Amino acid sequence: MHELTKLIKDDMKPALGVTEPGAIAFAAATACSYLEGDVKHILIRLNSGMYKNAYTCGIPGSPHVGNLYAAALGVLAADPKKGLECLGDVTDRDNEAAEEMVARGMVKAEMTEITSRIFIEASVETDSGKAVVSIRDSHTNIVRVEVNGREIFSKEEAECKDKKQQPLIHSYTLEQLYEYADTVDGEEVSFIRDAFAMNYELFLEGINSPRTTYGPHLLKMNGGKIISEDEQKTASLLCNAAIEARVLGLEKPAMSITGSGAHGIIATMPLYGAAKVRGLSEEKLLRAAALSYLVCMYIKEYSGRLSAFCGCGIAAGSGMACGLVYLRGGGPDRMAMTLNNMAGSLTGMICDGGNKGCTMKGIVAVDSAFQSVNFAMEGIYIDNVHGINGRTPEETMHHMGLIASPGMVETEKTIVEIMENK
Repeated sequence: MHELTKLIKDDMKPALGVTEPGAIAFAAATACSYLEGDVKHILIRLNSGMYKNAYTCGIPGSPHVGNLYAAALGVLAADPKKGLECLGDVTDRDNEAAEEMVARGMVKAEMTEITSRIFIEASVETDSGKAVVSIRDSHTNIVRVEVNGREIFSKEEAECKDKKQQPLIHSYTLEQLYEYADTVDGEEVSFIRDAFAMNYELFLEGINSPRTTYGPHLLKMNGGKIISEDEQKTASLLCNAAIEARVLGLEKPAMSITGSGAHGIIATMPLYGAAKVRGLSEEKLLRAAALSYLVCMYIKEYSGRLSAFCGCGIAAGSGMACGLVYLRGGGPDRMAMTLNNMAGSLTGMICDGGNKGCTMKGIVAVDSAFQSVNFAMEGIYIDNVHGINGRTPEETMHHMGLIASPGMVETEKTIVEIMENK
């Protein structure tokens, strides 16, 4: 297996609802699993991106949103063995118990620092004692477990050491990523079918639920058809009805990439729509998706997993745009032009948490990607000398990431302050 295939395969993970509430619930549930007796208190400490993304985010199986309810339902109903799908069996009784816990002030959430580096610390106290679970760098990567003051598991030191190494994806050029996607054995990337199948089921949930508004209207805009003759409207419908379903917490998982369901949706579903409208083969689609994933990963390794800019639109959107170029028969030169167009137009889009606004951001990202590709395929692009564009596509992707981290640290602080003071 090619190392890039393994990179994609290891990163693709199902996630029920937005990954941040799922990760908070997973951390709280894991801590609770080491204890017996009734829960007395829960404290969740989060980095700014985690705190912000879950702040008003829908939770699967619940009418409630946000950090406190994610933590409460984590100890009441989550199965930590299911990872980011741990909230798959929430009942009405669980929701009532969570309401009581939150109302009694038994659950608290604190923001630790302004950083794009993922951090969750779940501290749970029961009649029998206290357990603390710490997560770093990815949503389910437990680095420390402490039970009644005794450390029973730790790998944080090794994890920090690994972070000093250059990410594998950055040892490749855009041209090499293209060559991989174009020549890898088709069967080797066949597992990406699972992403399309899972995200399509979520899309169907989005157009059929009485809770959604964007999805049904996007369907109407596409002439009432899922696949119409309009490539861009079809792509936007498939992508953004799924995103809306996800952020509302509807009960179907998304296939995440770089720790985000919305990234996974944007990186795949517009390509699915474009391939269907153009009558392209499944193999062509899978190769385009592999390229889309890799470009998304390339940018995200610079920006950080959770930052003040919308990685869904900017990183996954840029990956998807390169995938669109591939579906149209374009090569690395047109992809480089497309990245310049994306970098010069969409990079400033902020992330103000996982919420219904993600749907609108997804709509903008799809529109921007299609226009960037349309121009690039005609040889029209923002020249390298302008703005944050680099001398090479690799530099351009690096610069896009730098805008988020460290560039938007103060922006992140302002976003959180606005959200807390509403």
